[in-house]
Amino acid sequence: MDTLIKELQVEGMTCTNCAMSVKKTLEKQGLKEVDVNFATGEVRFEWIEALKEETIINSIEDLGYKVKREDSTQTANGFLETLESKLIFSLFFTLPLMAHMVISWEPLHNPWVQLALSIPVYGMGLWYFGKNGYHSLKSGVPNMDVLVFTGAFSALVYSIAGTFLNAGTHEVHNYLFYETGASIITFVLLGNLLEKRSVKQTTHALEALKKLQPTKARLLIGKIASEVEITELRPGDKIRVNSGDMIPVDGEVEEGEGYADESMLSGESIPQSKQKGKLVVAGTILTEGQLTVRVNQVGRKTILNEIIEMVKSAQASKPNIQQLGDRVSAVFVPVVIGIALLTFLVSYFVFDLGSAASMLRAVAVLVISCPCAMGLATPTALMVGIGRAAKMGILIKGGATIELFARSKNWIFDKTGTLSTGKFQFSDLVVFGQHQSDEVKNLLFQVEQHSSHPIARSLCAQFPDWNKNSIAFESIREEKGDGMHFNWQGSNWRFGKSKSNQDFDLVLEQEHNLVAGIKLQDELKAHANELSDYLKTAELNGFIFSGDKQEKVNRTSQELGFPGKAIGELLPADKMKLLQSEKDKGITAMIGDGINDAPALSSSDIGISFSKASDIARQSAGIVLVRQDLKVLMEAHQLSKLTYKTIQQNLFWAFFYNVICIPLAAMGYLHPMLGALSMAFSDVIVVGNSLWLSRKKLK
Repeated sequence: MDTLIKELQVEGMTCTNCAMSVKKTLEKQGLKEVDVNFATGEVRFEWIEALKEETIINSIEDLGYKVKREDSTQTANGFLETLESKLIFSLFFTLPLMAHMVISWEPLHNPWVQLALSIPVYGMGLWYFGKNGYHSLKSGVPNMDVLVFTGAFSALVYSIAGTFLNAGTHEVHNYLFYETGASIITFVLLGNLLEKRSVKQTTHALEALKKLQPTKARLLIGKIASEVEITELRPGDKIRVNSGDMIPVDGEVEEGEGYADESMLSGESIPQSKQKGKLVVAGTILTEGQLTVRVNQVGRKTILNEIIEMVKSAQASKPNIQQLGDRVSAVFVPVVIGIALLTFLVSYFVFDLGSAASMLRAVAVLVISCPCAMGLATPTALMVGIGRAAKMGILIKGGATIELFARSKNWIFDKTGTLSTGKFQFSDLVVFGQHQSDEVKNLLFQVEQHSSHPIARSLCAQFPDWNKNSIAFESIREEKGDGMHFNWQGSNWRFGKSKSNQDFDLVLEQEHNLVAGIKLQDELKAHANELSDYLKTAELNGFIFSGDKQEKVNRTSQELGFPGKAIGELLPADKMKLLQSEKDKGITAMIGDGINDAPALSSSDIGISFSKASDIARQSAGIVLVRQDLKVLMEAHQLSKLTYKTIQQNLFWAFFYNVICIPLAAMGYLHPMLGALSMAFSDVIVVGNSLWLSRKKLK
């Protein structure tokens, strides 16, 4: 029985801790394969019939988030519902509070005026951060809001106590931190808003793919076309596609001719010719012509949707490098609260700094700490890197794949269909005896016209100038596996594979005597010659493991100048043994496209295949290359390295920031307001570095 995957759209998640709290809550209810993407707001899980959907929705909303219901209508946001409105409201009262530090106007220094100005900010801020913090504690994943609430609330309580206990004395000003708590709330709201907008940009590539999904089509009933929703189409229906239309389905052309721009899916900039019998893909654009298309797949079953789902899954998966960040994030909040409490006690009792200075240091520790930066370090980089890869025609099936590919040391290639196109080139023709070269060429061309073999078609296509004079054969036939047999000028002739002469791949024989020999060479894929240089520059070991003849494998290896071993005549089991020996020496990628490559693709650290490969090869691969040239393979490696490097930079910054700033705050070198501001921007720095990944040039 097929597993039913359910998807909900959730509003209000801002970081990985939010996603983790939703994930843990749903898993406690018994749901499996729970996947939460805080950036897109999507929550997916395996549906359990025994569990009501309303129960699941309520459990998510109990955490403080909103679930979009299909039957609900969008209503305008109320007062202070958006982050923007909260920030503006907070600024309105916080700016006068902060102004007393630079303006000597007496009313601004009055404790009761400061209390009155701060109450609206604290009321809104503590409710917002307190509610979110409470729900995070309830789920067992305490987040940054717990620290913000604790810091701001401590400043408020201390200030109110000082105001009432020291009212009318000059000592009262030593206890006033109203502007500190208000500025903490304001600066953190500013950071949240910038973070939210920045994170949204990391999903730009995925959103661009989603926009390629058409919503309407022209359904043909007889000869009349009427516009319908995509959801109304079924396999077997016929639709009309006009010039300039986005093709809404995967299907087959039944009538008409035209050209389709498939660049978004394949990276191929030249429009592809479409006529009867040709396949078309949803999301591509008919730039010219008019087509009648029979629907094969629609909606979730189209190639475009499969790509979108693959990108979503890849962005949600975690590479090994994230494990340290996750472990630290899980215990971060309680540890920081412990450090803040210890800071207050040591400052007050050991260094005798007084309650005000001790409180300032403890609050500074709370508000400068930032667990979100560690949580955002990996997923934001993955979302940008995998999204950019998809736009380039590189489909990566997981975050772990990016890390492994970036760190790979050994690349193993199949030959035919991977390094070569599978089409043949005639590299050499040698004529023996008294026969003339032009005569032999014409004879071969006329013979191959009677054959349907790929080699025959390739010869006729490559050498039309061999066609000089038409020849009438007394008899001619094609024998499977043995070539063309014909009778001409009273002699028996054969043109086919060489049975004894190892110098040639094909021979022309007259009464078993050698007349001419041809050497065949596989046509190399585009940019194959650059690959060897790239392997050397990137310090990668490149091997060719192929089932083809050793001689051909050697020829290909020599032509490309491959740095590693080239072994031919291998069975799938042989490839597996050799691959395992290389895996023992370092992370190994297998690049192949045939059915016989599937076991090696599955057992390698990273399997890489082309989209036109066999179905089983594509399913076994961790990376699928939509474009068919080898340049995209090199681009995929460079992008993986850039993404992995960005994750490392983000994690370094997140750890460095906290390791340096928390001790500085504890020692009194950082005021809580400065701490709140720096904490707010630490997330933005991480997300900004991830966004920069989309603009970095590949070498």
